[in-house]
Amino acid sequence: MLWFLRGLRRGIVTTRYPAGTRDRWTDALPSAPAFRAAALTAALADRLEAACPSGAIRRRPNLLSVDLGACTGCGRCIDVGGGAVVESGEFLLAARRREDLIKQVPIDADPERGR
Repeated sequence: MLWFLRGLRRGIVTTRYPAGTRDRWTDALPSAPAFRAAALTAALADRLEAACPSGAIRRRPNLLSVDLGACTGCGRCIDVGGGAVVESGEFLLAARRREDLIKQVPIDADPERGR
């Protein structure tokens, strides 16, 4: 309790954050997905959009729009996506503008290359 009051008196909002070293318990947290554009096909993009319960993944012509602010980290896209979708390992997402949390991933035009 004393460290809390001391922090308030000094104006410190966070303590030891980010400290540069990662806590081991964070490895068990779900993280946002990372997409490999070379392995992403239009058919896979449609399956990813259908599998996302939060609506964070939307298919656009030649693009897959991923809203990391809406992503719940459920991992369904990783299950459906195979090697095209992996965990990013980043669970601390912060942005000054909402638009910065929306990522656009190009969809490979050649479906034979993505298999």
